[in-house]
Amino acid sequence: MENQLFELFNAKNVILYLIVINIMAFVLMWYDKSRARQGLWRVKEKTLLIISLAGGTIGALAGMYRFRHKTKHAAFKYGLPFMLTFQLLAVIAIKFRLYTYLFNVLNEAFKLE
Repeated sequence: MENQLFELFNAKNVILYLIVINIMAFVLMWYDKSRARQGLWRVKEKTLLIISLAGGTIGALAGMYRFRHKTKHAAFKYGLPFMLTFQLLAVIAIKFRLYTYLFNVLNEAFKLE
């Protein structure tokens, strides 16, 4: 079971997922902007932020600036760049296996075992 899980998270699948989620975020920004112009029912901000948090931050940022949408909302203006920074740091940590080092440091500091 554990091997199947690791096989699911191979580089190809992760990259494919990130491409799809970023396209979704970009399209949702466009859709929400077009609905706003027409005065129609909108996409919830919570939905846009969840899609971003799920890996679509680059697409959401691109859509935000391309369509000039949500650029004055603090959750988007500051939140999306913060999310992107956090996501990039997480990727770097995973890539360089810093999580093992951090776990060992925390384990020593708090005697977790």
